[in-house]
Amino acid sequence: MDSRRESSETLRNKCAACYRQYNRMEHLVEHMKVNYHSVHEPRCGVCGKHCRSFESLREHLIGPLPKVECARVFSVRGCSICLNIFDSNAAVRYHRAACQYTRAAPMPRGGIIGRAVALACKMVGGGSDGSVDLCARVCLIGEDENIIFQTYVKPTAPVTNYRYEVTGIRPEYLRDAMPLKVAQRRIQEILCNGEPLWKLRPRSYGRAKILVGHGLDHDLERLGLEYPAFMIRDTAKYPPLMKTSKLSNSLKYLTQAYLGYDIQTGIPDPYEDCVAAMRLYIRMRSQAHPRDYNSGSGEVQNNYPAWRQRELERMSPEELLALSASDYYCWCLDY
Repeated sequence: MDSRRESSETLRNKCAACYRQYNRMEHLVEHMKVNYHSVHEPRCGVCGKHCRSFESLREHLIGPLPKVECARVFSVRGCSICLNIFDSNAAVRYHRAACQYTRAAPMPRGGIIGRAVALACKMVGGGSDGSVDLCARVCLIGEDENIIFQTYVKPTAPVTNYRYEVTGIRPEYLRDAMPLKVAQRRIQEILCNGEPLWKLRPRSYGRAKILVGHGLDHDLERLGLEYPAFMIRDTAKYPPLMKTSKLSNSLKYLTQAYLGYDIQTGIPDPYEDCVAAMRLYIRMRSQAHPRDYNSGSGEVQNNYPAWRQRELERMSPEELLALSASDYYCWCLDY
């Protein structure tokens, strides 16, 4: 009798998002305080489990130790790129033709005018051992994947390693290259789009552009540019696309896993990196989440204050989940 009661209590103390079970209700409340579950997390289309990232969801569905029933359904009706579940195997085949992209195929567009631009740079080496990154080429594209700005940049220090295998840059390409200061000014004009930088505020961008890329902190530092963090969409730091909470995936891996094609296999080209980052951003922005700014804004709120502890412990797991909010800004809110 006691074991049945204990089992019932444990089931009642089961997280409605990740399905972890706790012996005591206060432990479940503590779990909800630190895990920031929300409707913006990737979810299994079979069992409904919330996962912190798409990598966790992939492990859940097709990893070395997947959930058996979920893996069985996914093997028949699941898309290995977007990880969604469909009504039939025929529906999956029809969907995959649109889900998988190639280098040449442009991403489908709606009627909405894009306000994002993607940036990528190629770095040559400076310093005595060639380990200092110097920006030598930059590319900016729009959501339509057309080039807005592209140029070679004259490094501000002597180049000691052109890194041709990974940059495709030779010494002659930089002889008459654009000075860094001029490139800075051109890029800043494109990003601000006539909007004073100091006027930009979260949810109030004016005409300024959202900046997309992979590893943008490093690119902006090497370019000597500053841009507000709330205007940056970095595929290397977006939690649903990360390998772990601290470790990023490479752009090459993300493109192969979530767009279905390979990049960086031939002559290095920053345009190719721009296109991959932009397509990943648009795919993440197009996720079918409720457009709930309160739960996906990334503005961490204490929805489980200590003074409400007794009230919280009397709530059901579903009611606790309804109070929870994401600890990162979900890109679906850009749409």
